[in-house]
This record gives sequence, structure tokens and C-alpha cells, in this order.
Amino acid sequence: MAALADVIDPEVGEDIVAIGLIYDVAIDETAITVTMTMTSAACPMGDLILEEVRFALAEIAPDGATIDVLLVWEPAWTPGRMTPALRQRLGWSE
Repeated sequence: MAALADVIDPEVGEDIVAIGLIYDVAIDETAITVTMTMTSAACPMGDLILEEVRFALAEIAPDGATIDVLLVWEPAWTPGRMTPALRQRLGWSE
């Protein structure tokens, strides 16, 4: 999660962990699998964010480990997935 916190959503200007885009991270000896979403299926920065996630994970992955990033739409993202501090800073509520 610390590596993923370095990935910034350029539209929001905040990290994808605080925004609540990361649903799960699974790590074993041979693979890192991240399940995540976007704030919207029409997110114009989606491809860039996915590329940045893969890059951030490649920086910490053991040699030869595979990196899988699964983009899902269920459950749908809501502002409630943001950290409370970020929601307050952005003035968002559910």
C-alpha cells in the first residue's frame, strides 16, 4: 500500500490509496495482484493511473514476480471510500 500511495490521480491531485481506489492487494512469492477501480468508468486518466500502478509495484517486486492489476467496477466507487481526512479536505460527503 505504501508503494501505491505514491501514485497520484492527476485529476484529483491525491494518492489513489487515500481516494479509495484500491480494493485489495495480494502478495506471494511469485506475484503481486492489485484489485482496484476508478472514480468513474469514463475516467480519462485511467490508463495513466494503471501504468503508474504497475510501475510502482515493479519497483518493489522481487525479481521475476508477475504484477497483475485487476480493474473492477463492482462495488462502485463512492466518496465514502476516501479517507475521512481527504473527504473533509475536499468537502465531500456521502
